[in-house]
Amino acid sequence: MAGCAGHQTQEILGSVVVPTTATEIAGNHSIFIATTRKRSDDPNKVFDGERSATLNYARVNVTVPPVHETGQIERRSRGTSNDPTKYFMASEVVGYDAQPKFASALNADIDARGGRVMVFVHGYNTGFDDAVYRLTQIVHDSGYPGTPVLFSWASGAKTTDYVYDKESAAAARDQLEVTLRMLAQTGARRIDIVAHSMGTWVTMETLRQLAITGDRDLNGKLGDVVLASPDIDVDVFKSQMRRYGKPDKPFILLLSDDDRALRLSGLIAGSRPRVGDYRDAADLASYGVTVVDLSNEKGSDSFNHTKFADNPVLVKMIGQRLREDDGFASDRNVTDRISQLGGQ
Repeated sequence: MAGCAGHQTQEILGSVVVPTTATEIAGNHSIFIATTRKRSDDPNKVFDGERSATLNYARVNVTVPPVHETGQIERRSRGTSNDPTKYFMASEVVGYDAQPKFASALNADIDARGGRVMVFVHGYNTGFDDAVYRLTQIVHDSGYPGTPVLFSWASGAKTTDYVYDKESAAAARDQLEVTLRMLAQTGARRIDIVAHSMGTWVTMETLRQLAITGDRDLNGKLGDVVLASPDIDVDVFKSQMRRYGKPDKPFILLLSDDDRALRLSGLIAGSRPRVGDYRDAADLASYGVTVVDLSNEKGSDSFNHTKFADNPVLVKMIGQRLREDDGFASDRNVTDRISQLGGQ
């Protein structure tokens, strides 16, 4: 079965890095990490696929090579040099042994970047390195100006680990809630969420939990929620939305009926449709979400499962949406353009 990353987990830190100067790279991004993964015994992997009962925190600095093409992640293959002029490279990893230290560093970055935060929740079959590089690519290609935060749950990063990943996702719900509440207590004025595949299920479960506690919008700080290729049973999603209620800020669902990964997921689930390849957009829209059908758009993933990030036009539009909508739901122009993209 196809996964969300499809890349064998590699070390995120290499032993020897080719020296470069700032002018020789296309970008340098600080990615803040909150994760339910255990720290790896291999320091170059940082975190592995085993579950941790508590959250772990880190920051990873990643450089983008000058040869980078929008929508792609230029990865080093085994045996090649760690060359930042050719590949995405993690140049530094900083760990935090307690939440207050992490929150302090995070708050300083949020203040410096204008109070904007984007939380990315990855999907099934995704190693820690893949998740870090994917968020870096999204931030770089979209031109997102705020603070990127990766919530990384303990995916086994194997195609055979679908059930393990599903249970790891379930175990991570409370910790995503803790992370979002922590962000709401910083100086952030707006918290956007971009979730992919199985990560959309974790996200919706957490938002449901927040709604039950009476704080569904994080005290007014919740911005857009982008659900890309949702690997959620349609009936489960409807029940989640009924509990959450119609959103005050846009919930944008990116669907595609040629998503082969979700087709296989549906077969495992007893031939039940997943939200990400559901054909009745009007049915979903009745719950107050914005549905964008990307079936006619191309992606570089052979399983058509990562169009939100690897389609150059779409990733830029998502970035424009997150950059321009400072008035929250008052200006829907960019959302409308994303919807029009799906209708082409």
